[in-house]
Amino acid sequence: MTDKLLRSTINRSLREAELFMASHGYVLPPFANWTPADMQRRRGEIGNIIDAGLGWDITDFGLGDFERTGLLLFTTRNGRLADLKRGGGMLYAEKAMISREGQITPSHTHLLKTEDIINRGGGTLVVELFGDTEGACNRSKGTTVLCDGIERVLPPGARLTLEPGESVTLRPGDWHAFWAERADVFVAEVSTVNDDAADNMFENPAVTRFSGIEEDEAPARLLVSDYATWLS
Repeated sequence: MTDKLLRSTINRSLREAELFMASHGYVLPPFANWTPADMQRRRGEIGNIIDAGLGWDITDFGLGDFERTGLLLFTTRNGRLADLKRGGGMLYAEKAMISREGQITPSHTHLLKTEDIINRGGGTLVVELFGDTEGACNRSKGTTVLCDGIERVLPPGARLTLEPGESVTLRPGDWHAFWAERADVFVAEVSTVNDDAADNMFENPAVTRFSGIEEDEAPARLLVSDYATWLS
């Protein structure tokens, strides 16, 4: 038994993700299909993909139970923090994600990032929300969010239910967890510049953004977290 995410689980999840996204009419960019050998061969031309953290990402948040706590993501575009701080340039990011039925993304917020979380299809996406006090989740405090442009004043622990086509805008200090109900959900994220290495704050200190991986088989695709090892 291991507390790391098995590479075989990652490979299987990626195959399933490609089919699931395609079933919702979503076409991934060409580099989504590149093998590790493809990326190594094209190392000289993919510096921006590497530096921006574009590509596949799967996490069990360091808790060792991907079926219960986890998320699959593909970052399609991402700007630079330096541009965000100076207020000009590529200030945005976009992700495609799959939230499995009953699979929780644990409570967290962001230091800088504002994001729209959008249900693009499938089941119901449930978003549980709390407010913030001095940089910590306050489970006695509610928050105010925008749902498709309409302001919602929410009590602590409110659970928004987003049906396909619906969305919520989350700002720094909006502590949120989410999961799918009734069926898996194809989730889109449109945001300001994304920095997964430093911009995530989790309520549970045991949670980490990236997973350890046990290499029980060869990778079919590289994850963003593989780039430093495979493409250095």
